[in-house]
Amino acid sequence: MFNSYYPYPAYHNIMQPAPSATSYVRLLHASPNAPAVDVYANDVLIARNLAYRDFTPYLRLRAGNYNIKVYPTGQRTNPVIDTNIMVPPFSIFTVAAIGELPDISLLPIPEPRMPIPLGKLYIRFAHLSPDAPAVDITLPDGTPLFKNVSYKQVTDYIPVDPGTYTLQARIAGTDDVVLTVPNVNLHPNRFYTTYAVGLAQGTPGLQVLIPLDGNSYLRF
Repeated sequence: MFNSYYPYPAYHNIMQPAPSATSYVRLLHASPNAPAVDVYANDVLIARNLAYRDFTPYLRLRAGNYNIKVYPTGQRTNPVIDTNIMVPPFSIFTVAAIGELPDISLLPIPEPRMPIPLGKLYIRFAHLSPDAPAVDITLPDGTPLFKNVSYKQVTDYIPVDPGTYTLQARIAGTDDVVLTVPNVNLHPNRFYTTYAVGLAQGTPGLQVLIPLDGNSYLRF
């Protein structure tokens, strides 16, 4: 059985940026075998005890380069991630910790702003399951939404009508359904990303997370 999870929208100002340089970044813990973590940006704690499948609120940051260190919660030696990311001005990102220990990394996922067609919403798919094959995302009748999406790939947004959907993931190019997600409630004038996380062959199993993306409501 595959569950869906809808984090509540929120943002938090941690670095008091000047209005001309504001950007928003949230963090997602999508590493299925990693413990809860603490995250530091330029050695300032920005997330504490972030557990697998959890998102932070959006953090309001100045544009610029950031050194990101990720430690198991309560530790400050031997980070599991030590890398740099660039935050452009006037941008919205989700930065996901992906992969399995010891080879985990950060994947920045931009959330572009664009007009939404009247009465529609935008949705896309992010493949973050490290051992799952490339997949097609379809409706139960086989109608394709996204085709041949591989690990680490994030599709473009597509417009769809609001409503309640059942989504299926099929091994790319086949009718072999590997994931079914019922009762996905999508509302108009919003942006959503459907994140596939977990393991196809192991524990924790495959699951989807369907947050409301920040480009639905954040303003500069």
